[in-house]
Amino acid sequence: MRTSRILTAVEAHAEGEPGRVITGGAPILHGASVFEKMQDMARNHDDLRLLMLREPRGYPALCCNMLVPPCDPKADAGFIIMEQTEYPPMSGSNTICVVTVLLETGILPMTEPVTNLTLEAPAGLIRVRADCKNGKVVQVTFQNVPAFALHLDASLDVPGLGRIAVDIAWGGMFYVLADADALGVSLAAENGAQIVQVSERILSAAQEQLPVAHPENPAITGPTITQLYGAPVLPGTHQRNAVTVSSGGYDPDKPHAVPGTLDRSPCGTGTCARMAALFARGELKPGQDFVNAGPLGTLFTGSITDVTEVAGHPAIIPSLSGQGWITGLSQWTLDPTDPFRQGYRIGDIWA
Repeated sequence: MRTSRILTAVEAHAEGEPGRVITGGAPILHGASVFEKMQDMARNHDDLRLLMLREPRGYPALCCNMLVPPCDPKADAGFIIMEQTEYPPMSGSNTICVVTVLLETGILPMTEPVTNLTLEAPAGLIRVRADCKNGKVVQVTFQNVPAFALHLDASLDVPGLGRIAVDIAWGGMFYVLADADALGVSLAAENGAQIVQVSERILSAAQEQLPVAHPENPAITGPTITQLYGAPVLPGTHQRNAVTVSSGGYDPDKPHAVPGTLDRSPCGTGTCARMAALFARGELKPGQDFVNAGPLGTLFTGSITDVTEVAGHPAIIPSLSGQGWITGLSQWTLDPTDPFRQGYRIGDIWA
């Protein structure tokens, strides 16, 4: 077998959202923080992201993570998150996948019944509690970076939808959030095609009319992702939502094309962004649980553990809980004669 690259990975999902974790074969990255290593990855090694996420090794809904040495001495491990069009600073489902892989494969030692650890994500330090039983991580709870709202009920002119009200909030990524019930959009999983079409229209308009940057790190801009939320349908939950991971290829002249993919989970950073908006309205208090259901009916449970400020903006310290499962072990190769060194996308399932 001829190969110019060998990558080892553990396949996993968190409440339905796939999150491949690369454990070997990664390039050496440079930087004084994992955020700077992420920037080095984007500038100089983006071919790895494309190789892993596009066909024939990937597929539209797949996320990928790369384990890297942490830069902060308080962290036990670092990781870089890769999605189809960007490197998110933070992701809840991917954090859960990474923790599950680190502990269940023995990369980091597991202590039962509880393992405490700290990860360095590009967004900052993430403190984690993993409940463990019989060698299995049965629940991951992590304290996310501070979440805050920058716009509430902002007016947005969306082609095909008219003028609608949206929120812009940070939960580890910048989200544009809209009420699906007010838009008449069903959040049932089988309605995924309409959900992503509407979501990409909203995102495209928000990026043009309501651009934002993180007040403490202007290199992080947005919004880059959309959340539609609606009334709960499952007992014991507080809402149902659907988050669309953008393809970056929305074309208003092709309204029937499927432009993005649904997050299969309830979306961790999206849940935190939604909690920040609810807190800003006085509709969610510290200590209250917020149970969020995703398209598959799986759940993330969030809570406000504390309140703070980010550059003068009222903010929350959110926690989030969910579970991950390992689905396989993989080894990926690249034949030097392979014509698809950066994968490919075809319009039957890709935008």
